[in-house]
Amino acid sequence: MTGIRPSTSGVYRNSNPWRKGLPDAVTIPQHFMAEGYRAVGSGKIYHGAFPDAASWDEYYPSKKAQRPNDPLPVKRPINGIPKTAHFDWGPVNVTDSAMGDSKVADWVSQQLSRKHDRPLFLACGMYRPHLPWYVPQKYFDQFPLDSIQLPETKVDDLNDVPAAGVRMARPQGDHRKVTKHGQWKQAVQGYLASIAFSDVQVGRVLDALDQGPNADNTIIVFWTDHGWHLGEKQHWRKFSLWEEATRTPMIIVAPGVKAGSRCDAPTNLLDIYPTLIDLCGLKKRTELQGVSLKSLLDNPNAEWDRPSLTTYGKGNHAIRSARYRYIRYADGSEELYDHQVDPMEYKNLADIAELKIVKTELAKWMPKVNAPEIRKRK
Repeated sequence: MTGIRPSTSGVYRNSNPWRKGLPDAVTIPQHFMAEGYRAVGSGKIYHGAFPDAASWDEYYPSKKAQRPNDPLPVKRPINGIPKTAHFDWGPVNVTDSAMGDSKVADWVSQQLSRKHDRPLFLACGMYRPHLPWYVPQKYFDQFPLDSIQLPETKVDDLNDVPAAGVRMARPQGDHRKVTKHGQWKQAVQGYLASIAFSDVQVGRVLDALDQGPNADNTIIVFWTDHGWHLGEKQHWRKFSLWEEATRTPMIIVAPGVKAGSRCDAPTNLLDIYPTLIDLCGLKKRTELQGVSLKSLLDNPNAEWDRPSLTTYGKGNHAIRSARYRYIRYADGSEELYDHQVDPMEYKNLADIAELKIVKTELAKWMPKVNAPEIRKRK
């Protein structure tokens, strides 16, 4: 939302107060407001502790509370795993309308159903499939346990991963809990049920756009903030630099852009900001560290030699090219995977002498600065 890399800002984690690290940053909606747009939104756009009231003209339910609360089960955890906080899954006995995301979809749909006297920047943030995976029973019913397919995994997958990567994986944490309590299929079911619920809410929003007066002059950007492990590399959640956690959906629909095209170039969420500036004809911002994707929208097969950079924690980076993923941790340890032959990242090639040139080329894209982490004031 700021267009600034973590390694530049020092904002590496959810707990980092990002406005302390970026007091003068102009967020995407702020830039649109400066260009004459009205910026409104609802749902999970920023991390909940730092909603950033300055980014919005109006927000539902408020500028201090990004989303309505969800109903919770009477007794938690449902899954029987003790001491897991919100690492839980199971059905709640409510209708869709009681769910926070459904209320967000209602409010956003109302905005899309009417004309506006100024250009509109509208943000819709769906919370699910964020944990806990509590959604109505009907979504669990779509995925019977006997039909659940577990992720492809290898027992020795972490054997060639450096210690820094194993610490991120935490195999003795979530994965051990899930397997010990026999909850792997149930967890995958909860994840799929939450996605199915979210799909319905997104569909309602898109229907409202199509049926309203703004369908022909609206740009849609659909993305998620991270991927998700379901036991791959004995890891759960995000919090890693592997493909499962860092590859995300990104779909852009815009007037004049050919529908149905697929682009396999490695792009980055930081590219959304400059792309919107290009598509909307707004004033450029020189501090942005992504690049516009307009050339790829015009031609998905256009030449593209830029890899994608992901950072998690100070000094820990992954570079993903069209073929390779190169990870370098703060202690200098490395991983290298060839996605042409190893899409699940089973074999770490970092010590193969013949591939040193690959690492050298990808390392050129590593950040030259690793800013100190911005901490909360004590």
